[in-house]
Amino acid sequence: MILILYFWAVKRIFPVIIILIAISVLGIIYLQVEWIRGATKLKRDQYAQDIYVSLENVRDSINKRKDNSLGGISFPTQLLSFSSFVSTPTVISNFQLHDIIKHELRMKKIKQSFEFCITNEARLPTMFSSGYKMEYLDDPNNRQIFLTTENTIMNTEVLNVFILQPESYFQNHFAMLLLGSVLFTSIIITAFLLTLKTMLSQKKLSEIKSDFINNMTHEFKTPIATIQLATDALKNEKVINNREQILYYSGIIKEENRRMNKQVEKILQSAQLEREEIKLQLRKLDVHIVIQKVAENVTLQMQEAGATLTTTLNASNSVIYADEVHFSNIIFNLIDNAIKYSRENPAIHIETNTLGQSLQLKIKDNGIGMSKETMNHIFEKFYRAHTGNLHDVKGFGLGLTYVKKIVDAHGGKIHVDSELGQGTTFTLSFSNKTGSAS
Repeated sequence: MILILYFWAVKRIFPVIIILIAISVLGIIYLQVEWIRGATKLKRDQYAQDIYVSLENVRDSINKRKDNSLGGISFPTQLLSFSSFVSTPTVISNFQLHDIIKHELRMKKIKQSFEFCITNEARLPTMFSSGYKMEYLDDPNNRQIFLTTENTIMNTEVLNVFILQPESYFQNHFAMLLLGSVLFTSIIITAFLLTLKTMLSQKKLSEIKSDFINNMTHEFKTPIATIQLATDALKNEKVINNREQILYYSGIIKEENRRMNKQVEKILQSAQLEREEIKLQLRKLDVHIVIQKVAENVTLQMQEAGATLTTTLNASNSVIYADEVHFSNIIFNLIDNAIKYSRENPAIHIETNTLGQSLQLKIKDNGIGMSKETMNHIFEKFYRAHTGNLHDVKGFGLGLTYVKKIVDAHGGKIHVDSELGQGTTFTLSFSNKTGSAS
């Protein structure tokens, strides 16, 4: 059973990692919530203790003043008679008592506003702050302490301190805990998401790498095999003595070699674009003339594919600043792409129009079309609608990446419209304003 679970985990390592990390994050959040609850309860207990200690210190300060008023002689409380009793209001003023209480509370970092009152044995106020209300005496937030060290029936004074808005103390404390918790939890979640994104990217790169190797192997395997057969044929005595046969097989070798060089050139161009090493040689270029040249160069390819190419050159100003070689490659790659992704009898139409100070170039086909998902990725390096070992469509997935980068390098824009089974239209626009290119 353990082995089965182990092999299942290895096979599905990616979702297992996601689940484990998600459980860890949820566990950390739960522990933090429990920690905040415990810390808040502890803070409430500490708050009550801090107030009590502060009031004890206030009482000590008051009693010292009483001792000084009796000449520095301390009497046990039980020996004090009514005649020898010193009341608090006779040794300290309202303002002095307020400052003492404030100082002791601030020492415990309790900064809330407060009101105070001293009551006698009949619970009547003998000294109080201006804002103290009698209903505060029965409020749970009213803190009390006897000003005498021993309770006596007579001459009993009680200091009452009522802290206004005590919850603000806990809210501030809770806000700090919550802010810290949210901050560090956010960091953990962000790290998790970045890790997940990196893992997905690595997984995608691994798939792309496998697809690229498979496609490259296929692209080079066919011409290599053809060259090998042609080379073997040239060794045949019947072929050696036949000039036409020699020219035929040497022509095959040359064509297949040109095909491999073309594929290698695509890979090198892609690497140069990635490193931004390609420098454009910009000059005035008539797009209509370039289209006609490219159309002539692809005539043989069009015939082999049973394709037709038509043009509607409507642009009144067809001159732009561009690199002739790379601009020609843009048109060629889009035509080549249209042929690849058409089932039978590809029909390709090229149209130009002038829109303000821009030249618009449209290349439309009647191919298999694309889904919205495919359209979102077609300009990505190595991306192909057909991947893996499916080689009904040849190539490395570099053509449209090259087109997009060259269009961008010319300061142009490219847009694609497509529906499955309805063909695809690539729309390119370039500024034909004099001196607009750089």
